[in-house]
Amino acid sequence: MIPATIPIAGTRSRVAVYPGTFDPITNGHVDILRRSLVVFDRVIVAIADNVRKAPLFSVDERIGFIREALGSEGDIGRVEFDVFGGLLVDYCQKRGAITIVRGLRAPADFEYEFQLAVMNRRLAPNVDTMFLMTAEENFYVSSSLIKEVASFGGDVSGLVPDSVCRALEKKFERTGGSRP
Repeated sequence: MIPATIPIAGTRSRVAVYPGTFDPITNGHVDILRRSLVVFDRVIVAIADNVRKAPLFSVDERIGFIREALGSEGDIGRVEFDVFGGLLVDYCQKRGAITIVRGLRAPADFEYEFQLAVMNRRLAPNVDTMFLMTAEENFYVSSSLIKEVASFGGDVSGLVPDSVCRALEKKFERTGGSRP
């Protein structure tokens, strides 16, 4: 179990936003979320309402997957779930968060995330971005890759929480094992 940080009386709570589509959540996402809970008093998992992506799972399903992946750990009480649209920094300011948590897998991730972080910093100088490297076993894992492999009947166990693995099998069983 990861030790919880304890706010000191009279200090402001450290709140971070961990944004993403999490469609579906991977073990890499879970790793980043757990590690961010070591640093922050509260983490808001902000599920992006991204019109460019057609999600495979509903928001409620995605939240359920995250809750189940975290289990009954004491930290689950410090995780909040929300849906947002628009500018991430506007959302952060509205929620009182001063840090955006982002996971990095490979150098290509850094280039893209760096551009976003610089733009976010320009738009809201009081909101920082914290990058966490994913664990080595998750370097190549992305939600898109997971969906593609699962859609063709590939085994994604060990890359996603068990509940996601079962849901993917069920989802693609209905479509005959081909891409939706």
